[in-house]
Amino acid sequence: MDTRTSPIRLRITQLRDVLAQHGIHALLVPSSDPHISEYLPERWQGRQWLSGFTGSMGTLVVTVDQAAVFADSRYWVQAEAELAGTGVALVKIATGASTEHLQWLAREVPRGAVVAVDGQVLGLGAAQQLQATLGAAGVQLRTDIDLLDAIWPDRPALPAAPVYEHAAPQAPLPRGAKLAQVREAMARAGATHHFVSTVDDIAWITNLRGSDVLYNPVFLAHLLVTLTGATLFVGAGKVPAALAAQLQAEGLAQAPYDDAAAALAALGAADTLLLDPKRVTLGFRQCVGAGCTVLEAINPSTRLKSRKTAEEAAFIREAMAEDGAAMCEFYAGFEAALARGERLTELSVDEQLSAARARRSGFVGLSFPVIAGFAANGAMPHYRATPESHAVIEVAPGQGSLLLIDSGGQYLGGTTDITRVWPIGTVTPAMKRDYTLVLKGTMNLSRARFPRGTLSPMLDSLARAPLWAEGIDFGHGTGHGVGYFLNVHEGPQSISKAIPDAHMAMEPGMVTSIEPGVYRPGQWGVRIENLVLNVPATGAAADGTFAEFLEFETLTLCPIDTRCIDLDLMREDERAWLNGYHATVRERLAPRVQGAALAWLLARTEPI
Repeated sequence: MDTRTSPIRLRITQLRDVLAQHGIHALLVPSSDPHISEYLPERWQGRQWLSGFTGSMGTLVVTVDQAAVFADSRYWVQAEAELAGTGVALVKIATGASTEHLQWLAREVPRGAVVAVDGQVLGLGAAQQLQATLGAAGVQLRTDIDLLDAIWPDRPALPAAPVYEHAAPQAPLPRGAKLAQVREAMARAGATHHFVSTVDDIAWITNLRGSDVLYNPVFLAHLLVTLTGATLFVGAGKVPAALAAQLQAEGLAQAPYDDAAAALAALGAADTLLLDPKRVTLGFRQCVGAGCTVLEAINPSTRLKSRKTAEEAAFIREAMAEDGAAMCEFYAGFEAALARGERLTELSVDEQLSAARARRSGFVGLSFPVIAGFAANGAMPHYRATPESHAVIEVAPGQGSLLLIDSGGQYLGGTTDITRVWPIGTVTPAMKRDYTLVLKGTMNLSRARFPRGTLSPMLDSLARAPLWAEGIDFGHGTGHGVGYFLNVHEGPQSISKAIPDAHMAMEPGMVTSIEPGVYRPGQWGVRIENLVLNVPATGAAADGTFAEFLEFETLTLCPIDTRCIDLDLMREDERAWLNGYHATVRERLAPRVQGAALAWLLARTEPI
């Protein structure tokens, strides 16, 4: 057993000793924290610490004699490599929303035995499913204990980074107006109080930002809103004195981070509390005072922040242009270095592309880790190169492969997310076929028109249709919502195979990704991703006979490499769309670049 895997086996053994001490048969460790975040502060990365699996999503279950990580196809290759030798098995699930771990627990845990999970990090909706499944199997559930504390001696503390204001002009709507919108929704629902734990909702409502979570400009806090005031539960010293005084003057009080539970417990019979079961934990739900009426409904801010205003859309377009200029500078230098025969690696891509973004106006940080996957590594949708494991970008004479780069930035005026694929050497007809089919899927959805209110999962098949026609599919969603200088993944819309609900209705102002893909394990991967904005459809019927229609404005500005296209597979209307897109990219980016970057832009936007 090597030194990389032996600590995992030791930790699992120590955990089993603790399970025995408490009379517990199994521990469930979700990828979550008290805020139901996607990217977790180190303190709550227990699943990664305990299993060694570093993927951003996945669920760990450890029983007295088994251990398993449940992960979807985006992580299978990665998980198999990272779990090798640890004694932790990989259970492959269909999607990130799968509940296979629930059925597994019900099947593997004996009747009368106890399953534990930390209720402080278990979402309320997930807890309800877990309780129902285990209850039907005669298994008991315990949620009042955090067993990781007993075996994690150097567990990280809470982050202490300062909070700062997202100010005008990039924050065109003041927090008072946002709080007023939230209170209007509360009043319509009949609520006197509303508790918010999701950090991006809190950041949006308060126009505050932070750096407690990697890649997302958010901070750890809880927020309790009433019809006349609000309290922000945040770590001591995180809000600078001058900003704290300003918030107090505006009716936004502060309290210690750990006091949120007590505030909920103080609610009584005269109070009606609005909670979002998908965005609050079981632990906080259990804290609510016994006499308080609880309404379960989506956070009003989740829907409000998804609809960017016209002013915000203008700043997003500016951020996209800055981001596109950075990519022109990077790709021009990258291709020139390849031509000179310089040794380049996936790590070089990460370093140089991140540096190019950092030079652009309004840049704050990356919106997620750069995914630079060469050849077979590109077949892993969430691959991440490391100093210990990465590929050199080179091919033998006469050979060729593909380089997939998925990256994004956080700007004061918006959040970007883009994927492009580039040829290295001489690409094969099979590579070109995959590339072209993915491009056709991206274009097919990008050109869609649909009635306002269409449930976003209903659009998913438009991107998959060119691939399905050839017997090809991909395992991840086609598109996710994107925040405004916030989380790169946000709801409520999701273009995917998810079972739709009413909150996924497409509305004007929503920003969503379009990113179909093809992945050939051990060979290559293709994904072409743009961000789009929901806008009123031009030329749609306006006589009132039919519903209002929407279409997509493509926001992302970066050439799509035409050297990988099999032109025989492209229709004339598809060629026209791509040429029109490239004309826009050239027009918008040319004034922002010069020299080699400008020459590269002009070459890569030539019509086909």
